[in-house]
Amino acid sequence: MARFTRTITASPGDIDELGHVNNAVWVRWIQDVAVAHWNAVAPAAHRDAYIWVVTRHEIDYRGNVRAGETVIAETWVPEAPRGARFDRHMRFTGADGRVKVEAVSTWALIDRASGRLLRVRPEIAAPFLVDDDR
Repeated sequence: MARFTRTITASPGDIDELGHVNNAVWVRWIQDVAVAHWNAVAPAAHRDAYIWVVTRHEIDYRGNVRAGETVIAETWVPEAPRGARFDRHMRFTGADGRVKVEAVSTWALIDRASGRLLRVRPEIAAPFLVDDDR
């Protein structure tokens, strides 16, 4: 599977008192893009049976984005899961070609019916794994 991308334009409601996208908005965008990736790639049976939860975010803020500016959000999963968890990488690049935010989030797989953690089986992970290292 190729990396997943989505274009996001900052709205006035995304902006903090410093005039740029608020840190909490970046976290929301990370979640939104990850969920969109899951919904775009996972089979319906998997979407119905499982849900993902974030257990950790590591975020590097490298630049600012103002209202009306657009970023390209790119996400990928470079390595196979470890038990119930895997790391999802995220990069937001501005129209100027500069990286604005980079993040690694750890996600855990939950069984919708029981609410319990599940080991991520290879067939669940396969559509999300990439074999490049750019």
